[in-house]
This record gives sequence, C-alpha cells and structure tokens, in this order.
Amino acid sequence: MPNLRHCRSYALVAAALFAAQSAGAAGLSGEAVAGGFRELFGYVGSSFLLGGAWMAVRITVCAMAIGVVLGLALALMRLSRYKALSGAAWSYIWFVRGTPQLLQLVFIFDALPLIGLRFDAFTTAVIGFALNEAAFSAEMFRSGILSVNRSQSIAAAALGMGPFLTLRRIVMPQSMRALVPGLANDTINMLKLTSIASVIFVNELTFRSQQIVGQNFKFFTVFGAAAVIYLALTSAISVLQIALERRFDYESDHRLRFSFLGLRAARRAVPGEAGGETLREPDVAQPGFEPTPSNDAHAWIRTLLPREDAHAHDGRAPFVVCKKVWKSYGDREILRGVDLTIERGEVVVILGPSGSGKSTLLRLINHLEPMDWGSIKVDSEYVGYREGPNGALRPVRNLARARAQSRIGMVFQHFNLFSHLTALQNVMEAPCRVYSAPRREAETLGRALLASVGLAAHADHLPHRLSGGQQQRVAIARALAVKPKLMLFDEPTSALDPELVGDVLNVMRGLADAGMTMIVVTHEIRFAREVADRVVFMDGGEVIEQGPPEQVIDNPGHERTRKFLNVVAHDAPVPGEVTP
Repeated sequence: MPNLRHCRSYALVAAALFAAQSAGAAGLSGEAVAGGFRELFGYVGSSFLLGGAWMAVRITVCAMAIGVVLGLALALMRLSRYKALSGAAWSYIWFVRGTPQLLQLVFIFDALPLIGLRFDAFTTAVIGFALNEAAFSAEMFRSGILSVNRSQSIAAAALGMGPFLTLRRIVMPQSMRALVPGLANDTINMLKLTSIASVIFVNELTFRSQQIVGQNFKFFTVFGAAAVIYLALTSAISVLQIALERRFDYESDHRLRFSFLGLRAARRAVPGEAGGETLREPDVAQPGFEPTPSNDAHAWIRTLLPREDAHAHDGRAPFVVCKKVWKSYGDREILRGVDLTIERGEVVVILGPSGSGKSTLLRLINHLEPMDWGSIKVDSEYVGYREGPNGALRPVRNLARARAQSRIGMVFQHFNLFSHLTALQNVMEAPCRVYSAPRREAETLGRALLASVGLAAHADHLPHRLSGGQQQRVAIARALAVKPKLMLFDEPTSALDPELVGDVLNVMRGLADAGMTMIVVTHEIRFAREVADRVVFMDGGEVIEQGPPEQVIDNPGHERTRKFLNVVAHDAPVPGEVTP
C-alpha cells in the first residue's frame, strides 16, 4: 500500500526532526545523535516489537468488529418504543461509560473465573475492549440514525420496505458520513489503549517495549521506536478514514487523491460536464416498452396497470372506501369521521386549507400512520389490518408486506428521494428489494420510466444534481416502478418553483389519461378543473363538499368552499389562456 508507506515515511521524518531538536537542546554530538537514530530505527524493524504491534492490531480489529455490531444493536434498543428494551440499553451504556476500562479488564480476567468463565489473556482483552466500545459506539450509531431525515424512512415504508431493510439500505448508508470520524477516533484510541491490556499479561507492543527496557535501560530508543510504530499504524487508520469519508460523501463534487507530497483535491468527473463521461440516451426499446407515438406519449403506462384497472367507472364496487375515519394527534383532532369513496380509474382532487387533514388521509390510506377509528379498504382489502373475531380491526404483524401487496404508489411534497442513490437506483430499489425482480428487468423498467418522464439522460445523477421538478418526476417514476393500482399525490407541486410546476403536472395528466386511479392533494385549481373527475373540499378534518369540478370549483354550494376558492383564485386559468 503506497499510501501506508508514505504515512510511515512521514512519521519517521517527524520523529527524526523531533529527536534531532531534543538532542541539540541536550548538547549531544552529531555522532551520538546519528548512533541513536540508527539504534531507534533498528528497533522499529525489530521482529519482537513488530510482533507486539501485530498483537495490538489483532485485538483492535476483533474488538472493533464485535463492538460495532453490539453498539448498533444497543442503539436500536435505545430507539425502541418498548421502554424495557430502551431502559436496559441505557443502563448498560451508563454503567460501562462510567467505570474505568482497566477495571473492566481486571474484572473479566479475575472475577469471571469464579463463576466458571475462564478466558485466556487475548480473548479477555478482545471481550473487554469490545464491550467497552459497544457502549460508546451505540450513542454514535443512535445520533447517526437520528441525523437522517425521517422522511427517508417514510418514503421507504411507502414503497413496502420493512424496518430492517430500510435501516440497511436507506438509513445506515446516509448516516455513515457522520459515523466514520467517530468510529475512526475510537479505533485509534483502542489501538493505543491496548497497552493497558498488559495488566492482564497480554504480550502487546508496550508490554514488549517494557521487557526490552528492563534489560538494556535504553528508554528513549526503545519507547521512541514503539511510538513510531504506533504512529504508522494510526496513520494507516487515518488514511482509511479519509477514504471512507470520501466514499460516503454523496454530495461532494471533489475527490481526494494521494501523491508523494500528500493529499490534494481534484475535480470529480461529472457525467455531462467537460472532462466527464459523455451522456447518452439509454436504449429503452425493450420488450413491453417500445417507443410510443408522440400523440400518446404516456400510453406505456397502461402496460403497468392490471387489465381491469385500465377502464374507469365499470359499475363494480368502489375501489377505495373510507368509512368514519378518525385520527387525532394528542388532543388535536385531524380527521373527524371522514367518509369517501373512489371509483376504479377515477381521478379525485382533494382541496382544502392547510391543516384540514388532506395529507393525513393519504397516509392513512397507505397505512403510513394508524387510524384511531373507522375503516379503509383499497380494492376490497384492508391495508395493514385484519378483522378480529368481534369485527374490530387489528394491525397485521408484517405491515411492510401488507403495504407491498396493496401496490399503492405515493409521491410526496418534498420528493423524499434517497439522497445516496442515483435517479435510476431510486427507481430500481423497490422492484429489486421488495418485489425481488431480477436486476436486469428492474433496470429495463427503471430506464423506461425515467425516459417516459423526460429524464433518460439523468439516470445516473444523484438527486442533489437535479432540479426540483426533475426530482419530483423521478419520485413519480419511483412510485410507478411498483406497478401501482392506486397513486397518491401529496401536494406534489407545492415545493416547486412556478416554472417547474408544468413539467410535473404534464406527467400527472398522462397518468390520468392512461386510466390510473389517483388521489391528488393539491392547490392547483387549473389541474383540478382539467383533469379531475371529482373534486373534494375538506376543512376542519371533514369532507365539506364534493362533486364534479364544474360544480365544486365554478359553483360551490358551501360558504367555506367559496371562501377558500377566493383565496386561491389567482391560480385559476385566465379566459382564453392556452393550457401548457
């Protein structure tokens, strides 16, 4: 490893300069100083000391591996909603962090044999350091997990991803940028603290240095050599830390390169920029996704719909049925006995002021939040509930599987794209991880979906390199990748600049034309007038008025509806204006 050799060389040069300055201050001759350095470097290459260093490295690697796994488990226990688990984890962390590590090693080595648990010195050191590291890394993992925006977990849940899959694929990769510096510090500290393991007769580097000094009394040269070896090892950890920070820095446009003179920054090659990889339009002419005529650019959407879902209003039972739905947060009632039915293939736009319960209703339909009372059925099935013997609804045990089986796609106000995945990877995540689709098939679908929303050339871009409108179109493609029976849109244009709204609304128009069943929460009156089959106005957690757009928007029957429409009247189309 050239980088490790460089770091070791730098460490030797630094040690030499420090020693030369100290020798000059002490009045030593040049010959004596040179002899001292030769002797010091001789001990640096001593197989006896290097064997002790290898012992320290083995203890550190084993203890860190075990400690990190235990620390993650403790962090998840601390975050658990069960007080018994969180209390037990906190008690362990409190005790271990509050007692000296030296005493912990002595206790494991001397006290545990009294109850029949006997370990050799190496195993005792690994166990002691691992248990100690678990307490400290647990708090780092907890802070890292909490640093990831909760919206990422909500978006994963909407795709049918379970808690542990979300943790592994979404939360932990995004938290690693915050975790790496702390874990690197702990690794360096542990490597140096292996010296205290000499108290239980572990034959590591410091212990062996003491043995040599006990024979020749050459404190400076022997302990100086040990310091150089420690510095080389910790420098290697620092190099690894820099590499990992670079690996998990998903928003950086620079990368670190190593040269003989040290670190230097270099511009990352970004696709589509000068010096970067040349963009090309992906080949989406795969079976089932042939190019469509320009006058029906969204006809491919029908290939994602079950045959019976492609025809609206076929006279069968309503597709979505909400009965007496109640939801409160503490003492605040958000939904108050909402009744709503939606036909197969129908496009329903929900209007209403902020705080009227529109977004909450969407989350209840997808069971992203539990109901307090009432029932919701999608395609004649409960989402995440089952009926008990007395008819009461009870949550199912595997809620993630229930969400996946319901095939409900959801698009959020703030996009909620997974920031560490490219546009294509965002779209492929649910088909691969939730529905076990072959990777090649998922990629074919993903590229076709991105092409359909006009983003084929941006498939390999991370979300932070996309505009708001582009991110929202990726979010729509991601929701469509699960081949949904129902699409939920939670104010999909409210976080966009006005000039970007049209692109997103055009994609939604295409979905409506293809026969997708849609529930759209929006303030876009023009979109409601042109696309909706029915407009529902909500206020105070209740459905105040509903009907065709020309009735609710142009001739509202309720005073609260008229007042709301007067406030948003500036969004209404100007007579004679051409709709984009």
